[in-house]
Amino acid sequence: MVMLGNTPYVAARAKARRQKLADRARLRQLINQSPEQLTVAVGEIGYRSEIDIYAGQLTGGDLVEAALTHNLEHELEHMLSMCNGKIRKIVETYTSRFEYYNAKVVLRAVVNEVDLEKVSHSILPELNDINTPWLKIIESADDLRSAVVQMRRKSFGPALMAVAEDARLSDYEDALDVHYFKNALDSLKGKGADIRFLRDLLGAEIDHRNLLNILEAEAVGISSDEIVSMLVPGGRLLPARAFSSIAAGGKDAAMDLLRGSSRFDFPAFEGALSSSKDMNSLDPVVTWFKEREHAIMKRMSFLHPVSALPVVHYVAMKVQEVNDLRFIVRGRLAGLSVEVLEAHIL
Repeated sequence: MVMLGNTPYVAARAKARRQKLADRARLRQLINQSPEQLTVAVGEIGYRSEIDIYAGQLTGGDLVEAALTHNLEHELEHMLSMCNGKIRKIVETYTSRFEYYNAKVVLRAVVNEVDLEKVSHSILPELNDINTPWLKIIESADDLRSAVVQMRRKSFGPALMAVAEDARLSDYEDALDVHYFKNALDSLKGKGADIRFLRDLLGAEIDHRNLLNILEAEAVGISSDEIVSMLVPGGRLLPARAFSSIAAGGKDAAMDLLRGSSRFDFPAFEGALSSSKDMNSLDPVVTWFKEREHAIMKRMSFLHPVSALPVVHYVAMKVQEVNDLRFIVRGRLAGLSVEVLEAHIL
């Protein structure tokens, strides 16, 4: 029963922090500011101390991006440190995904021969000790496989090592996704609304990832049976037992499964697909999936306010804020119009 004493406190702290995140009106103000004004504006939202840390060596977009990432990494660490017992295990199941994300950043940097300085000034800021091991891998790796070998002692190391040596980057990224979702679902055993709801959220994320893979595969002409090798088990709308029908029927078979589901708003999804077709881009579908995930999280955090769920909701919203701010700053610096930025952020 000791862990129950920690849960109300952490849930309350998470909700208080969530209320301080930038709302749509604040983001709209940022979008309409000049690139020169953005550094000050982002600092005023709550990133001033991190901007001060990096101001001596970085400027412009690099400065803001490093500050945002530094703040996010420490915020995740701080929220986890406040948790104990059952609530910590549940929150950690969600936050562990960011280590997988860092592994992908490293593998992409090695494959694309991205300059170490560029990575250390943005996605994995070097002044944060958390990133030192990742940056060392980029610095010493000669190729994709040598980077994988250096990750062999991590929780997902064996899964990466099991991938063929001559495999593509996408094969390693798929292995990371499969390992994360399998481990996450396996760790969420037992009873409790928070466990049940988080499993539902992970199931939705898996379904969304699989649907995007199916749509992308059809667009580039990948055969239906090949598509199945790209799918992650654990979804609710497209369960593993349905993979054989998808192997035979591809996208049409997947659409039939969605159409017959009572837990999926198929007409709204069709609208996103129609927009994607008009734009020749999957952006509207990706945005629709993100909104669906956020709606699930928002609902579960309010239905069960004294549980791990408000903490997971806050972490997801914090990550979204950082991603939105990063996109606004990089977009303004690249000369994207206000209309384009608003379409992606708002």
